[in-house]
Amino acid sequence: MSLAAAPHGFLSPTGVEIAFLLVGLVTFGAALVTVTTRQLVHAALWLVVTLGGLAVEYLLLTAEFIAWVQVLIYVGSVVVLLLFGLMLTKAPIGRSPDADSGNRWIALAVAVAAAGALVWVVVDAFRTTWIDLAGPAAGTTRVTGESLFQNWVLPFEALSVLLLAALVGAIVLSRKAKADTASGTTDTASGSPATPLTVPGEKEGAC
Repeated sequence: MSLAAAPHGFLSPTGVEIAFLLVGLVTFGAALVTVTTRQLVHAALWLVVTLGGLAVEYLLLTAEFIAWVQVLIYVGSVVVLLLFGLMLTKAPIGRSPDADSGNRWIALAVAVAAAGALVWVVVDAFRTTWIDLAGPAAGTTRVTGESLFQNWVLPFEALSVLLLAALVGAIVLSRKAKADTASGTTDTASGSPATPLTVPGEKEGAC
């Protein structure tokens, strides 16, 4: 049996697989820094690195359309919105001890359990699936659209409802904050200016 006809195994990785592993390690490290740092601005910037690393992973898996959607929506919209929110709320640039929660170990346990469940579901679902990285592109717009609206239309619609609920909630919270600010401004404007008290019979400006 020739070398070209030999079956591919995990002990003979290709350059694309090595690059995928290295980018995955960098992305995982950036995600850890994002959730452990006490500087809000640094957390947002490390989130950019994490989401960018995921986009590179999609490119290495020949899913070009998903990679560009990742860049345009998450890196270009969500993170920019997060940074604007930090700037508008005058978030501190330095360390923020208030940003640390006392439920760190509970959050860690939930994160580990969620990660384990996700890995188990992915491995069980794609146990016998092999992606030919050297073959034709499998992540084009046509292939992705056919798979999304034929096999995953119900989760897609559920996600649309979830995003709509988040948008409505954001509008309600912003209108409430605006109303509170307007009421505070009205109370300040309706208040009469303080005037100095004068003793009856005493002329103004007398020593």
